[in-house]
Amino acid sequence: MRRTLAILIAFGGISHSLLGQRFDRQDIDIQDFIEDLFQVQDEDINYDDQYETLYQLFANPINLNETSKNELNGLYHLNIAQINQLMSYLERNGPMLSIYELQVIEGFDQATINSLLPFVEVRSPGDESTRGNLIKRITHEKNNYLILRTERVLEDQEGYLRNDSSRYLGSPYKVYGRFRSSHSKDFSVGLTFEKDPGEQVVLDAESKRYGFDYYSFHLFLENKGAFKSIAIGDYQMQFGQGLVLGSGFNPGKGAETITTVRRGNSGLRPYTSALETSFMRGVAFTYSIKNLEITSFHSRLKQDGIVRSRDFSGVYEEYITGIQDVGMHRTYSELASRKGIQEESFGMNVTYSDLRKRNLQFGATFLHNSFAIPIQKTPNNYNQFEFKGDKNYNIGLFASYNWHNFLLFTELARSKSGGTAFVGGFMGSLSPIISMSFLYRNYAKDYHSFYGNSFGEGSRNINEIGLYWGLKLTPNRRTGFAAYYDRFKFPWLRFGVNSPSQGYEYLLRAEYKPSRKIKLYAQFREQAKEVSMSTEGGNLHRLESGIKRNYITNLDFTANDFLILKSRVQFSTYNLDKEQTKGMAVVQDLNIKINKFTVSTRFAIFDTEDFENRQYVFEKDLLYVFSVQAYANQGSRNYIMLQYKPTRKLSLWARYGRFNYRNQSSVGSGLNESQGNTRSDIKFQVRYKF
Repeated sequence: MRRTLAILIAFGGISHSLLGQRFDRQDIDIQDFIEDLFQVQDEDINYDDQYETLYQLFANPINLNETSKNELNGLYHLNIAQINQLMSYLERNGPMLSIYELQVIEGFDQATINSLLPFVEVRSPGDESTRGNLIKRITHEKNNYLILRTERVLEDQEGYLRNDSSRYLGSPYKVYGRFRSSHSKDFSVGLTFEKDPGEQVVLDAESKRYGFDYYSFHLFLENKGAFKSIAIGDYQMQFGQGLVLGSGFNPGKGAETITTVRRGNSGLRPYTSALETSFMRGVAFTYSIKNLEITSFHSRLKQDGIVRSRDFSGVYEEYITGIQDVGMHRTYSELASRKGIQEESFGMNVTYSDLRKRNLQFGATFLHNSFAIPIQKTPNNYNQFEFKGDKNYNIGLFASYNWHNFLLFTELARSKSGGTAFVGGFMGSLSPIISMSFLYRNYAKDYHSFYGNSFGEGSRNINEIGLYWGLKLTPNRRTGFAAYYDRFKFPWLRFGVNSPSQGYEYLLRAEYKPSRKIKLYAQFREQAKEVSMSTEGGNLHRLESGIKRNYITNLDFTANDFLILKSRVQFSTYNLDKEQTKGMAVVQDLNIKINKFTVSTRFAIFDTEDFENRQYVFEKDLLYVFSVQAYANQGSRNYIMLQYKPTRKLSLWARYGRFNYRNQSSVGSGLNESQGNTRSDIKFQVRYKF
């Protein structure tokens, strides 16, 4: 009776604002969500992969009646106190009857619930929609669609104008397509294909090119008896803190200063991205035995790499200098590296979870990689400890424990070289308004992991030691403060840095929401890294600290249901060797919704004195496309995007964007150079729901 009364009060009181915000789950704007959560943009994050992984969370929502603390931690929305309150509510009252019961749980305000709704659902035990003939369920599933997209740069680029062997062989159009049919916690089947600009569409069995340059296919099944998941085709995995297998939503340092330090133990997932690396191709499954989950996998995948030969004591041996992850095959030289080496991977993960108290989880991961041709990098000073050979393996041990309102986590891993990697830390809610996080990592200079992706300053988990501390204050629902400080050092040389180096980074952020229609925030970030500089004679190098400071102010104003304004000012400075350079960008967005039409526009001006002060700015793009542009030099940026939904099943998009540069006679460099002072692009997309 008490629970029923609480639910009725919630529906009669504050739920009207939520019910008024119901949405079509297929059309939610994940772009706005990810931009709002992770405001720091830089070149080290693969945004396409991050966006795709976040979309998988949206397409496969968590059933709150059958969830775990680990699964909720993987959403990056909730602090430890909120997760504990939710689990306690379920233990006391049993399964939820409605998603809006979240309103009666302590610590769940309207803003938290709104951000959570796209990624969770409430389903009763024994959902009939996941039973019966699988083929029939796939063919009758309502959540299926076909997307076709094309785009190109309008200006003539150098690579298409040349007549020699260095020219681009294909058309300047990028072509992308995806078909997918899926049902949450049941199945997913999909096909993705893509041709990058400059690539050919060729049918040639001799060169093993069959139409488009890239294809990806998956069949993914969940909850089939004791099998938690079965993957056939392309898939990804993430276990522990990602030191061995870390292909998940890993946003790194940003405006969310607490929850992003920990990697979620999300396990096996289908791969649906058009990125041509960082996935496996083969078969995998996760099998449950009481408190244990056993995952086994095998993969064979052709990777890009140029095969070379060398004379070793009178015998010629083949080798490659490394695996190429660009995925471009536009010229003869790029085609020569296409699928030049076969990688075979296999391994296993065993995870134990305390199902009764749901506080403890630990496990072990083993991964073995072998290459048909050995890898031997061109020797130089900084890469002496990089991987070489044709075989590698990783062993990792991980654990996490929820103690009151603290979550402790750690992982230790070792590679075949003997190099080790360690990460450990905690997240905690000190009070209803104060949250804190701490993380220490130590990645040896000879630790080698081809699929690892744990927290760090560098893009790989190698040659780094660091301490991170994060803090968040939410004194009321309108005001929030966040900060982090990260200190790191690199014990060995790095590319462009001729000796061991160090640095630091910190961020301060204040946010204010005076009403539902207005959101203000200001953010400051300072990052310092040592770089090598030549002495006057040029024979020696010295270390100097390059300090970059970023300033951002932002205003979001929702005038009414059809008009949204967004204004932003970004400014930065870069100090090196007693010299300072600057950069800035001023951005104004206007978004209009009228009946079946949505129009998104931008006008921006920018002025940067050098490459270090380029301004990374998020742009609205086509559905399932996440775009962060680097505004550099002097000029303006404009775009207009039109979305039209003539029927419930059909949606259309068209987008035109243009850079206008001052004092430039050409744009770009090398084969991507075009004459003139403009760079413009067009994009078209159609989605049809069957």
